[in-house]
Amino acid sequence: MSDALNQLSDLIAKARKSGADAADAILIESRSESVGVRLGNIEDVERSESSDLGLRVFIGKRQAIVSSTDLSSPTLDAMVSRAIAMAQLAPEDPYCGLAETSLLAQPPFPALDLADSAAPTTDELLTRARTAEDAALAVKGITNSEGGGASWGFSRVSLVASNGFAGTYAGTSHSVSVSVLAGTDTAMERDYDYSSTRHLADLADPATVGRSAGERTVRRLNPKKPKSAKVPVVFDPRVSRTLLGHLSSAINGQAIARGTSFLKDKLNAAIFAPGVAVIDDPLLTRGLSSRPFDGEGVVTRRLAVVENGVLQSWLLDSASAKQLKLVSTGHARRGTSGPPSPGTSNFYLAAGKVSPAELMADIKSGFYVTELIGMGVNGVTGDYSRGASGFWIENGELAYPVSELTIAGNLISMFAALVPANDLEFRYGTDAPTVRIDGMTLAGS
Repeated sequence: MSDALNQLSDLIAKARKSGADAADAILIESRSESVGVRLGNIEDVERSESSDLGLRVFIGKRQAIVSSTDLSSPTLDAMVSRAIAMAQLAPEDPYCGLAETSLLAQPPFPALDLADSAAPTTDELLTRARTAEDAALAVKGITNSEGGGASWGFSRVSLVASNGFAGTYAGTSHSVSVSVLAGTDTAMERDYDYSSTRHLADLADPATVGRSAGERTVRRLNPKKPKSAKVPVVFDPRVSRTLLGHLSSAINGQAIARGTSFLKDKLNAAIFAPGVAVIDDPLLTRGLSSRPFDGEGVVTRRLAVVENGVLQSWLLDSASAKQLKLVSTGHARRGTSGPPSPGTSNFYLAAGKVSPAELMADIKSGFYVTELIGMGVNGVTGDYSRGASGFWIENGELAYPVSELTIAGNLISMFAALVPANDLEFRYGTDAPTVRIDGMTLAGS
């Protein structure tokens, strides 16, 4: 057993000896470095290293959580005393408790290849950031830069619970990004691009990221504002994934238990068109949100949340599962200072059968969205209204840039009308291909 797991096991034993009926402890260790440049000059270099420990204790149906970044023995002893005292005074929660032992992940845990041995130097990070920015500035029409950046990070999660679970896993991250401007005075536009991966070998070439950012920005110059209408709306993959964010919030077990979701009565009902699938897969090799066990030690597995258009499951941790008289789906996420709560891992809309070009081919007039603004979404009713910019579609082609628009609808009807293209890429942790939704209301001039 690793030093971290031994330390957590000792802490659990102290908590039990001090009066806790049950307990768990999590340790999150991290190291990172990031650099930023602007117009070739170094803007910032940041390094950080931290160890953050959280202890949760249960006395009957009362629980308390304490955390600390000081891992010295006197501090850990004080944490135990404080947690016991807090739990004795806490209100009862009939749904709190550790995960059922029958659901716990067992070693050996899945090998997900999340950690890369490559640890770049500061100079290597600076080279990536400058390369990305230089490539963006070289695009004709780019007039200024908001900066380029590159980063690297390592993290390790260790979890021990008095129900017998003990596990640890580690992961790394590499990223490069750049944001630039085009135009002058009041006719300026900005855009960006970035790449983030577990392994350096998978990171996009910084020059490619830079050129993409520059080209995206120049394409946005001289936007128009079309008239209000009801039109087909096509979401670029950078923004189509936000629709999945609304879905994940709506099927979160806590929202369902509280009755605050517009999908609360839709389990086992068709909410998308036939053939549409939404997957949560924590076991993707090198996945940005992969994990061999969840925040309570429960085994993780690929879950078809939506299959053939039908909603198959909520996202549940132990507490929300108990409230709904169901079983945890292995979706507990947690930090060190709060209890677990349901959340996604690698959450994605499965690719469709047609290309983005084929998806738009029959649209005489429509809107291709590349950026969304604001948070005008009602999770209780599903009402949707957000500021947007992108390109006008004419006769199946992107015709000219547009901005200062609002698109509106209701997520229930939007999901039902959604058609995915075949260009799914795993870039963000929550991912979707290009999607088309007909009949949305567009407010323009």
